[in-house]
Amino acid sequence: MAAKYPLSPAMWRFVERSRAFASDSPRLDAQRAAYARMCKAFAPPRPAGLLVVDSCLPAAPPVRVRRYRPERPAPPGGWPALLYLHGGGWMLGGLDSHDFICADLAARLGLLVLAVDYRLAPEHPFPAALQDCLRAWQALSLGELDEALDPRRLLVAGDSAGGNLAAALCLALRDGGAPSPAAQILLYPLLSAAPSPSRIDCVDAPLLGLGDVQACLDAYLPLAALHRQPLALPLEAADFTGLPPAFVAVAEFDPLRDDGERYGAALRAAGGEAGFYPGSGLVHGCLRGHGIDEVEALHEALRRAVQGFLAAGSGERQAGEDSTAEHQPGE
Repeated sequence: MAAKYPLSPAMWRFVERSRAFASDSPRLDAQRAAYARMCKAFAPPRPAGLLVVDSCLPAAPPVRVRRYRPERPAPPGGWPALLYLHGGGWMLGGLDSHDFICADLAARLGLLVLAVDYRLAPEHPFPAALQDCLRAWQALSLGELDEALDPRRLLVAGDSAGGNLAAALCLALRDGGAPSPAAQILLYPLLSAAPSPSRIDCVDAPLLGLGDVQACLDAYLPLAALHRQPLALPLEAADFTGLPPAFVAVAEFDPLRDDGERYGAALRAAGGEAGFYPGSGLVHGCLRGHGIDEVEALHEALRRAVQGFLAAGSGERQAGEDSTAEHQPGE
């Protein structure tokens, strides 16, 4: 496998350490517990100086969220904010699994991050998770959080299944005529069930193979007809106009690599903006691989993209400057 997937030694160590947490049990509760243990083992301490608050948004059922922001007064004009939707194949994860990335973005960039504990499949298949994410966006965009927010600088981001939900949220808001995020940030998103070259090239890729992708799709989309539903799989959309500018990052050794590439290309073909990060040397789920050069480069590109979108929203960006410009690893 090392010959087929030429990862750096540090990335291989990350892969092997991640695999060590895998459960032999087919039971979903065992898989979720194993994933939670892995996430906890990789999680760094939260940065100092953050206010972190858990709460529930009124809904049927209520939606649990976690809010992060610097522990200081809001800047003039209000906090820029980012809605973060976690990965985990729609079946795993929650507020704790991606606490590290939410806390890091809030502390480093000085913004409010709202994470969503959306309902998980297969107990709650499509569209439950998307409904919860839309409810959280409503709370953020309509000022329900009792925070001073800058309405011009509200973004959405997500990784893997969360990237799917972020893209679907943008489609749903556009189609419903509701205010949309100023930008969408997708990290190795799952956006299609269709065959693609990367699904062949990376059929047995480290940490996510094609069988894993299919298991996630089966859990979230139990009916085959749902594979043609754009809000379930955004690459099924017939129209990509009117969507927010995007930053799309993929991993080189990931069966989902082509999903991100195709989505960015579709936005650009429709006249939109989409920056692209090719993720050389990366595997799916690598965000928690702290200290690995190629992962740190991804984090830096992510932060630069967020900063660019926030600057554009505040009018600070110079005319013609592109906040979604492509970044290469190590740039």
